[in-house]
Amino acid sequence: MKLILASGSPRRKQLLEMTGLKFEVVTSAADETVPEDTDPGIAALILSERKALAVANLEQCKGSIVIGADTIVSLNGHKFGKPKDADDAYKMLSALSDRTHTVYTGVAIVNSDLTVNKFVEATEVHFYPLSDRQIKDYISTGEYIDKAGGYAIQGGGAVFVSGIIGDYYNVMGLPISRLMQEIRRIH
Repeated sequence: MKLILASGSPRRKQLLEMTGLKFEVVTSAADETVPEDTDPGIAALILSERKALAVANLEQCKGSIVIGADTIVSLNGHKFGKPKDADDAYKMLSALSDRTHTVYTGVAIVNSDLTVNKFVEATEVHFYPLSDRQIKDYISTGEYIDKAGGYAIQGGGAVFVSGIIGDYYNVMGLPISRLMQEIRRIH
């Protein structure tokens, strides 16, 4: 059975490669908007399913197993997606400074018959207090680009993190252990 990752994220590709599974990458052109008042975990589930189904319905992907994922950072119910620009990243990182936020990753697995199995993983991340200089220096690296919450825990953003409760790989964008358990369960 052909396996497809419906994501252009290099981090998700890298994580799925760690499993030894053979797969292809097909990016989704699905709409990534949800109503502002949608619960962050539910929003991640909706978007992951939307992405996976968009790819599963492409002619060249029919009959494949498709994995879609979406990651959202939430602080007190406020959702942080990918920053629009450096100013947006600055606002996000300033808000996360010295606080605990939750990273939600929704994962949808679309089977060859288009049935969907999905789950959401949540990880709590606590940041040290961040100075204005630390935030500006980090933003100047450009690493914030295309990262939910404006940071990469596996990169320079690691120095911001005083601790996590939950799955580290979830914060990177794909809770790989849980994904493998789900794949084994349904196949």
